[in-house]
Amino acid sequence: MCIRIDNIKIRPKDDGRDTLIREAAKRLHVSADRIEKLTILKKSIDARKKPDVFLLYQVAVSVSANEKKILSDHRIKNIAPYEKKSYRLVHGLTPSEGRRPVIIGLGPAGLFAGLVLAEAGLCPLIIERGKPAAQRREDVEKFFETGVLEPDSNVQFGEGGAGTFSDGKLNTGVHDRNGRNRFVLETFVKYGAPSEILYEAKPHIGTDRLIEVVSNIRNAIIEKGGEVRFSTQMKSLILTDGRVIGVHTDSGDIATDTVILAIGHSARDTFYELYDEHIPMQAKQFAMGFRVEHPQDFINESQYGKDAAAYLPAAPYKLAYSKGERGVYSFCMCPGGYVVNASSEALHLAVNGMSNYGRDSGNANSAIVVAVGAGEYDMNDPLGAIEYQRSIEKKSYDLCDGRIPQQLYGDFRENRDSTSYGDFESLTKGAHAFANLRGIYSESIENAFIEGMSYFDHRIHGFARYDAIMSGVESRTSSPVRIPRDETFQSSVRGLYPCGEGAGYAGGITSAAIDGIKVAEAVISEMIE
Repeated sequence: MCIRIDNIKIRPKDDGRDTLIREAAKRLHVSADRIEKLTILKKSIDARKKPDVFLLYQVAVSVSANEKKILSDHRIKNIAPYEKKSYRLVHGLTPSEGRRPVIIGLGPAGLFAGLVLAEAGLCPLIIERGKPAAQRREDVEKFFETGVLEPDSNVQFGEGGAGTFSDGKLNTGVHDRNGRNRFVLETFVKYGAPSEILYEAKPHIGTDRLIEVVSNIRNAIIEKGGEVRFSTQMKSLILTDGRVIGVHTDSGDIATDTVILAIGHSARDTFYELYDEHIPMQAKQFAMGFRVEHPQDFINESQYGKDAAAYLPAAPYKLAYSKGERGVYSFCMCPGGYVVNASSEALHLAVNGMSNYGRDSGNANSAIVVAVGAGEYDMNDPLGAIEYQRSIEKKSYDLCDGRIPQQLYGDFRENRDSTSYGDFESLTKGAHAFANLRGIYSESIENAFIEGMSYFDHRIHGFARYDAIMSGVESRTSSPVRIPRDETFQSSVRGLYPCGEGAGYAGGITSAAIDGIKVAEAVISEMIE
């Protein structure tokens, strides 16, 4: 039996395993040498009452004492029995002839769908239009240096999906009743991620480490009987009588009656092809805006206070403002990160944020985005949102001939050109130049953005500082379309399983991975029946 202890408070300067063991022992009224094993379950930072900042821990301990007696002692608060929740994989299945599942895309959704199916013995075939992560990294670095874009190997496309070149953030709002979230984290750790992601309140891996991790998971899928074909793009589905019977690729046809569609949110050409094939899809609301940079030290001090900041990691933030129909919020915040050129289409430009594991660049950046929808495009046109997205990215590209357009926030607010940085400079992957970002979006969106920044300045004093650096445009916050599916996770086209962020069912690495697991479970159930 283990005992779970909640709400252990430790000051940042005193943090350490020995301190944690002493505090756990003190809470249970036993000596420290009675603690036989201590496992950290959760760790977060409580900075609500600065300068009193604490680390909050939840731990599970085994003690060389009468644990039942300790648990029955009503004087001890915040303790309970602890039993680890584990996700149960299916094993021992064999794919019948012609039923080998095919997965389109090797982002988090496709990766985890493939892993679960491979563990089950169903030998999935995964096709990925991009390259393996290591080769993809070379293409991305070349793009940052030269501006030469590889259409199928860039920040959006390739092994690991778009999340690989962001921050590797793993926090999610998905309620984990069945242990899927824990399985995702444990899988990442098993294949090379740092172990602290198992308990950090806001876990991240970092781009520099995530590349190796996703490659290791792919190799595990292959070792378990799966197959991965890179530089292979689905051109169309092969359908008959409302069912999938195969996939047409640029390397030949693949016969199958089971296709998991995990194409990611930027596969515009695939969305167009699916529309032409009359696959049901819908335009959806999403959000667009700009990347905004601040000095990381400024964010640290605002979040932690001067004293605690010296002992704590680079601070994140999460901000939201709503007035009328326009919501404004921070998205994909990258502590100690870089603004990156995240383009995937020639003559169009989009940006994103990226952090390495150390989060030590010196700047914080986040997308500050505004909700868009019926006011910008026809919600009855499934491709309307994509066309709007493309029009904004074309404006962004044209401003500086493919370089990332930047402007100081104060100049944007006053609608005048920027000519130099203020007290700090941008940290950017890819060429950049000053421009006036006014006019990329409508006046309604610009006004909402400015109102949001003003509100955020009350939450983090100085957030709307004159020299905050804006980069345009942040346009890939989520998929602009949704591909409907039923309770069996299938489209009305039978055998087609829309999955992950591209299909409109996830919003980040972890939620996409969890959706991939759910879809794999649905495929397994269908095959067992």
